[in-house]
Amino acid sequence: MPFGEIVCGAPGSGKSTYCYGKYQLFTALERPISVVNLDPANDNIPYPCAIDIASLITLQDAMDTHGLGPNGGMLYCMEYLEVNLDWLEARLNELGPDAYVLFDIPGQVELGTIHASLKRIIQRLTKIGFRLAAVHLCDAHHVTDPAKYVSVLLLSLRTMLQLELPHINVLSKIDILSQYGDLDFNLDFYTEVQDLSYLEDALNTTSPRFTALNMALISVIEDYSLVGFETLAVEDKNSMLHLSRAVDRATGYIFVPPKDTPAPNGTIDSNSAPASARPNLYPLFATAAGPMAGNVRDIQERWIDAKEEYDAFEKREWRREGELLRDQAAREGEKVNKGKLKAGGIRERK
Repeated sequence: MPFGEIVCGAPGSGKSTYCYGKYQLFTALERPISVVNLDPANDNIPYPCAIDIASLITLQDAMDTHGLGPNGGMLYCMEYLEVNLDWLEARLNELGPDAYVLFDIPGQVELGTIHASLKRIIQRLTKIGFRLAAVHLCDAHHVTDPAKYVSVLLLSLRTMLQLELPHINVLSKIDILSQYGDLDFNLDFYTEVQDLSYLEDALNTTSPRFTALNMALISVIEDYSLVGFETLAVEDKNSMLHLSRAVDRATGYIFVPPKDTPAPNGTIDSNSAPASARPNLYPLFATAAGPMAGNVRDIQERWIDAKEEYDAFEKREWRREGELLRDQAAREGEKVNKGKLKAGGIRERK
């Protein structure tokens, strides 16, 4: 059974960067992963692309042929993909039954909130066997402004209701949040979407004319009580692992390593069946079960309260690790040279 993620979010939220970071992480973990670019305007793809919508249609072609603007052209491209979805299905089948696919979605907000093509594409993928979760990225700097934070909450809520998938909202770029000034509340207030009435004073100060509207919007968000956030620093391994674990819990994905993976005797089934058919005796990265590790207070300490101290500590540790690896390589080189001398023997003097 193939699994996947619908990676969506506003332009500049870090969707392509996230896909590239996850590709690197899963490659290092020897987990299967393929990235599909469904953004017809993305002509600077950082990751190895298994399927690219540019092979079917590009935004520039749609604009030139039909005289459309950027937004209209993007909607046309999604409708064109929906009509020609057999093209995508055929290429997805080539990835195999155990594929794990990231779908990099365009950043136009209307695609995930009001336009129906993306929703129908997702429904079609679900019908052919994909277990999908939506990963909705939002730039973390929005939490520094109460009005922007409420806007992001509304956008996340509308996307959840539109896509109808297991949904994970993510505050991306958390590692640079401290550059935007101090937060009015602790980070957990924003990630857990706690009592939003505390934002009333700040909202009324910036827009006193819209006091009633602000409180009505807050009431809508709290009545649904659906939105919460994970955090992401894409260059931090622990942050990526934590988010990957959250996604795996949402989809029910459990990774069974290949039969030739080094492990204690008897812990990996050695038959030739595909990974999805072998028993999960020794899962290298089985993250769908068990409690979630990590704490939002630890994240705040790492990236906001004591970021400089942690950065300095990590640099010292990286330097120390590099020196150990260099010394180890030097010792191994000396052993190789000694072995060559012994194999060559001592030459007789003339």
